[in-house]
Amino acid sequence: MNLNPDTVCFLIAKAKEFHAKEAVVIPEEPFSASDDWALQVLADHADDLDYQEFCSTVEDLEPDQLLELVALMWLGRGDYDAEQWDEACSAAQDRKTQRTAEYLISTPLVADYLEEGLDLLGYDCEE
Repeated sequence: MNLNPDTVCFLIAKAKEFHAKEAVVIPEEPFSASDDWALQVLADHADDLDYQEFCSTVEDLEPDQLLELVALMWLGRGDYDAEQWDEACSAAQDRKTQRTAEYLISTPLVADYLEEGLDLLGYDCEE
């Protein structure tokens, strides 16, 4: 994995902090079939420090690291297993977007999925 596990652990912590706030409500199902629902929900939190730190960290990643981050979330969500890592990365490449940070943070269980993905690849956030 080209993605530093410590960076993923930082993102997990920021996502947990952001999603734990009472004012943050991200629906399980989108309001519409378009991707705009996530942006509408997140627009209310643009000034949130945890949200800003999460997004800026994701936006600072190299393109291959962004793909691995998305693939890691999918791995943890159960869309792929560890043996399908290359396939997950390839699928992330095929579906890449300019709004990766928003896509990730708008996923209700992103922190859990990233933790599980790390675990499946033999990493953890324990010190």
